[in-house]
Amino acid sequence: MVWTPHGTVATIIEKDGKFLLVKEISNGIEVYNQPAGHIEADESVFDAAVRETYEETGYQVSIDSFVGSYIYKAPANGVTYHRYCFVGSIIEFDPKATLDDGIIEACWLSLDEIKAQPEMMRSPIVLKCIEDYLNRPHQPLELIYEHI
Repeated sequence: MVWTPHGTVATIIEKDGKFLLVKEISNGIEVYNQPAGHIEADESVFDAAVRETYEETGYQVSIDSFVGSYIYKAPANGVTYHRYCFVGSIIEFDPKATLDDGIIEACWLSLDEIKAQPEMMRSPIVLKCIEDYLNRPHQPLELIYEHI
């Protein structure tokens, strides 16, 4: 058996004390997640974070810093995900953007609203990324070297 981890990115966007999340369908149920997704072939993790954020929310963002790297094995499918979590800033919003399949809506939730519904998070790393964003120093993007 060949083990193939899935490389993913996620972006933390905070505005007025609320966090940009997406409500999406995963395994047939509605859940919340950061704007996130898989890194495509020959794509940098930074470009993937910008692309996924736009495709899932309609927000164009810049990637400003690095929160951390997270490894999660999903019990539903046994897949191991390696997530690069970034901090982003809004450049502009495109109200005409067509959101990815499976995305119900982009929404803004406070930390208290997120903590009040842990069962609605796609995985435990959704809250973990936000807590790390709030409580740990953000790292410079130069911490990640890509030779693509």
